[in-house]
Amino acid sequence: MDEYALIMRHEDGTKVASPEQMQIWMKQTMDWIGGIAAQNKFVSGTGLPFADAKVVGHNGIVTDGPFGEIKETIGGFITVKADSVEEAVEFAKGCPVLAGEGNTVEVRKIAKRDGVH
Repeated sequence: MDEYALIMRHEDGTKVASPEQMQIWMKQTMDWIGGIAAQNKFVSGTGLPFADAKVVGHNGIVTDGPFGEIKETIGGFITVKADSVEEAVEFAKGCPVLAGEGNTVEVRKIAKRDGVH
C-alpha cells in the first residue's frame, strides 16, 4: 500500500468566506476525513492558513505571500493510504473543496523512504 497526498487547490485565493461558511466547510471536511479514517486509510493532514505566510525566492528575496499576483492557492492537504492512484482519486472526489467552481484536488504519490535520510 502506498501513501498519496491530496492537495486542495483554490482557484481564487483572494475570496474570503464568512465565518459561518468557514464553519460549514470545516464540518464537511472533517466528515470527509472521518469517512477515510473509518476505512483506516487516513494518515495525516492540515490546513495552510495565510497568516504569516512568506515566499522565499531566488537570491533569498522574501515576500509576503502567497498573495497578489498568485491567483491559485493551496488551502491544505491530507495524506491517505491507498492500494492504487485510482483509489486515492476516489477519496479526492469526495473532497468538499470541489464544491467551489474552479477548485481542484491534486493527487500525488509520496516517494517511499528507503532508509536514506
